[in-house]
Amino acid sequence: MITLSNVSFSYEQGEQEGCLRDVSLTIQAGEVILLCGESGCGKTTLTRLINGLIPHYYEDGKEISQLPLYETAKLVGSVFQNPRSQFFNVDTTSELAFGAENLGYPVTEIEQRVAQTISEFQIEPLMERNIFRLSGGEKQKIACASVAVCTPPVFVLDEPTSNLDAAAIDEIRRLIGIWKSQGKTVVVAEHRLHFLRDLADRAVYMRQGRIERIFSVQELKALSQPQLEQMGLRPLWLENLTINRDPVHGTGGSLDLPRLFFSHDHRETPTLDVKDLNVPAGAVIAVIGHNGAGKSTFARCLCGLEKRAKGALQFHASVMNAKQRLKNCYMVMQDVNHQLFTESVLDEVLLSMAEKDETKAEKILESLDLSHLKTLHPMSLSGGQKQRVAIAAAIASEREIIILDEPTSGLDLRHMREVAQNLRRLAKMGKTLFVITHDPELILSCCTHLIQFENGKVVLNEALDARGAEKMLHYFLDAGKKRAEYTEETI
Repeated sequence: MITLSNVSFSYEQGEQEGCLRDVSLTIQAGEVILLCGESGCGKTTLTRLINGLIPHYYEDGKEISQLPLYETAKLVGSVFQNPRSQFFNVDTTSELAFGAENLGYPVTEIEQRVAQTISEFQIEPLMERNIFRLSGGEKQKIACASVAVCTPPVFVLDEPTSNLDAAAIDEIRRLIGIWKSQGKTVVVAEHRLHFLRDLADRAVYMRQGRIERIFSVQELKALSQPQLEQMGLRPLWLENLTINRDPVHGTGGSLDLPRLFFSHDHRETPTLDVKDLNVPAGAVIAVIGHNGAGKSTFARCLCGLEKRAKGALQFHASVMNAKQRLKNCYMVMQDVNHQLFTESVLDEVLLSMAEKDETKAEKILESLDLSHLKTLHPMSLSGGQKQRVAIAAAIASEREIIILDEPTSGLDLRHMREVAQNLRRLAKMGKTLFVITHDPELILSCCTHLIQFENGKVVLNEALDARGAEKMLHYFLDAGKKRAEYTEETI
């Protein structure tokens, strides 16, 4: 049992977002608890209480603040929103073994635990790989697996699906089901609710640092879509999604890639091999595909970051090589920590401007709900806030082609819609946008065209009209339909 009694907490910087106010919660052993609510409501802070990073709670009579870290690790396994922040090794197999090694298990037991976890997670193809060569979703799988090796009684997951494709989300659902059948306690802070609707025992809805209401799973399912939206929550069923955007008319003309080729370390099998890709200029182009399908590699090659990539871009009657593409493209990376450089949020936006305009920069920040954070250091923000700062910088750059890699990772419903609105606005200004995403809600909110990657190749390229939207939703729903429903009998 986990018990928090009248807990309040505030961060040293004095920021109100993420603070907790008089929180009381009891979690029974073996429960799956969903923490939900808008960004900044306190979900992540609550997970830090449970895993001992903020040591103010009691579990099984033990005060976590008085336990050494290695004892806490035996009780709680944590998967953070950014998996890179919890890696200690360069290769995947060593990372899986690290936790058990750190706890002093015998070698034979470590080998057995690692082998069992690899089998349960079905990650054999990811073994003996360089972690930093994995996609964001593949890194998340390794983070989950490395925690599972130690078989703690409590698992705490903070936005575990933020970078995962539909199939990988289904894998997370399967694994949470396994942990539940084993009697483990699982606490998940999430904006995506649909994959947990048949697993969660209760949903803890938070608002402004307080627990506003606790729903049974039956009560949660009974909420209508307008009620969920009023609470700032994403839908429980993807099947009911529809196109929800203003029409965006292209500027005319097209963006053509006769061929774009790239291979890691001169491998025989190319990582990326795009042939005869033609998409409309001035469109918002959704780029979908499973983790590792080549989407992020495509983005890096398209904007000229991969020097070994071969191919040129034909755009508005101009042919751009890699060097020219660097000057005309702007990329918001999947891990935005790599592109935040300045001492304040406002300076980060000004840095992207050809000519600094503070009034214009502040309008961009206001459109993304960032004005109140403009004086803070970007690295002090939450993952979702950093994401919006990087998008603000992209908007300020005024480049002709903007590539966004998972721009709504970790964003709640309201902020996802604000991002979608800004992307539509950019398209109306004549910009061409490529949006790499696993977020069907974002796609239906702003995208006008769709391309799908598999094994480094484009397998689908069409307008996102009603027919295209149907194909897109089928892609996202297909992963779940391929598997049986996860009940205690099938796990």
